Amino acid sequence: MSAKYPFAKSLVFDEPTIQRRIVELSGDIHRHYSGLVTETSPLVLVVVLNGAFMFAADLARALADRKLPVRMDFICVSSYQGGTHTTGEVRMLLDLRRGIQGQHVLMIEDIVDSAHTLDFLLKLFMTRSPASLKMASLLDKKAARRIPLRVDFVCFDCPPEFVIGYGLDFAERFRELRDIVVLKPEYYMKAPAAKL
Repeated sequence: MSAKYPFAKSLVFDEPTIQRRIVELSGDIHRHYSGLVTETSPLVLVVVLNGAFMFAADLARALADRKLPVRMDFICVSSYQGGTHTTGEVRMLLDLRRGIQGQHVLMIEDIVDSAHTLDFLLKLFMTRSPASLKMASLLDKKAARRIPLRVDFVCFDCPPEFVIGYGLDFAERFRELRDIVVLKPEYYMKAPAAKL
C-alpha cells in the first residue's frame, strides 16, 4: 500500500475519520442514555479486551465531553486463538470486577463478525439482571455473521476482509496502528508469525 504500511493491502479508515465518527457516535449514545443514568448510577461501559481498548478510551472521553457519567469495567474473552477466523468456542479469561444488577450496561467491542462472542456475553450478562444491556462496536462485519444479532451503536460497517489497527490485531500484532487497514493475505496465510 505504502511505505507507512508495507504489510497492508489498503487503507480502510484513517485516524481523523475514526475520531470524527466516535464523536458522532457519542452523541447517539448520549441521547439514548440521557435521563437514564446519573452520577450515582452511571452508565457501565464493559470493555471487551484486548481489541476494544483504544475505541473504548476514545469513546469514554467523548462521552465525558458530553457530561454523560460512566464507569468502566473490563472483560477478556477469546474465540480466535491466534488465527483469522473464530473457532466458535468462546472462553472467558477475565470477568467483571463489580456487579451490574440494576445498572445500564453498554458493552464495547472492536469488531462484530460471526457474533459468537457477543451472543455468549449477552446471554451471560442478562443472567445478572442489568437495567438494560446494549452494545457498541467500532466495526460491524455483517457478511461474517453466523448468529443473527443487531449491534445497537456502530461506528462503521466493515468490508469482508481481515482488518488490523486501532486495537484490532493479527496474532497480537498491529493493535498500535492509528489507522485501520486490510492486512495482505500473504502475511497470515503462509508466513510464520516470526516474519510479521
